Amino acid sequence: MRTSSRAQWPITSDLTGLRRRLARYADQVGLTGRRRDDLLLAAHEATINVLEHGGASGTVSVWQDEETLTVDVTDDAGRLTPGDAHRDRPSSRATRGFGLWLMGQICDEFTIRQVDGRSHVRLRMKLTRDTR
Repeated sequence: MRTSSRAQWPITSDLTGLRRRLARYADQVGLTGRRRDDLLLAAHEATINVLEHGGASGTVSVWQDEETLTVDVTDDAGRLTPGDAHRDRPSSRATRGFGLWLMGQICDEFTIRQVDGRSHVRLRMKLTRDTR
């Protein structure tokens, strides 16, 4: 059985440090290779959204259970809604707007919810893939 504690960090402009902490956590619980890289990319995109559109204030929380590694990115502005998780791919001429679409493409689960005036982006990857 995997056991691990929940970790939480404030969102700051030190995205490299946050990526290192998330990578270390993922490695410790057995999420490696491309799936780990995909989760790190999605978390980076969600964090950038907080810095650019979410009031530049929030937290990143990470934990795992028997089946999944979960990253929650919470902002203090609350501008994202659950409907934002179902965006179509932006046009090839678009210069922005790919982040939310990308998160939905590369994570096993991508949801957005609003609680107490905050937006919560949940990114989840299964620790083992069904190869049937």
